[in-house]
Amino acid sequence: MDKAYADSGAAVADIQSGASVMIGGFGTAGMPDELIDALIDRGVGDLTIINNNAGNGEHGVAALIREGRVRKIICSFPRQSDSHHFDAAYRAGKIELELVPQGNLAARIQAAGAGLGAIFTPTGYGTLLAEGKETREIDGKHYVLEYPIQADFALIKAHKGDRWGNLVYRKTARNFGPIMAMAAKTTIAQVSTIVPLGDLDPEAIVSPGIFVQRVVAITSAVAIAA
Repeated sequence: MDKAYADSGAAVADIQSGASVMIGGFGTAGMPDELIDALIDRGVGDLTIINNNAGNGEHGVAALIREGRVRKIICSFPRQSDSHHFDAAYRAGKIELELVPQGNLAARIQAAGAGLGAIFTPTGYGTLLAEGKETREIDGKHYVLEYPIQADFALIKAHKGDRWGNLVYRKTARNFGPIMAMAAKTTIAQVSTIVPLGDLDPEAIVSPGIFVQRVVAITSAVAIAA
């Protein structure tokens, strides 16, 4: 069993227009930039992107939006000082936004990975984010019904992997990667290096290979330093 791919282009070759794609990263930490660049090179569009924010500067998710490839984005932080590409697209009516509080975003992705039908969360109760949603009082506290967030693909970044798809992460670059790997039909991970089987400490493996379908080594200096 060998899940290693020769390059990022080959790893994303079957992502089609209209797909839903989870992209790991908290800001630029853990953002799989090379996989995103390969996705842009494919020329696909009409994508639904699930990410923590709506892009930073000119790279990563921001580049996808700049190129007009994103139909809808599901995120927690759509507006930052350098989210000008999202701002422009949103004001022009060219992109749809589903705003999800960060805790709910993580919980809904986790629910998909765990195979749950739905969850009740107190976050958002009594606000515009709860309009039209089922609510329930449980033990004297009010909750909102939220549904899992699944995706066709997840693009994530890890520090090291092996050919079976086992992954370890580097510090805060870990963020959404592990739960997104569980919630997507196909998970593609870019790593700094693919090590021989047995080189990864089993106690340090965060994403077991069962949740990862493809691994590609990105050895550029920028990728290693991130």
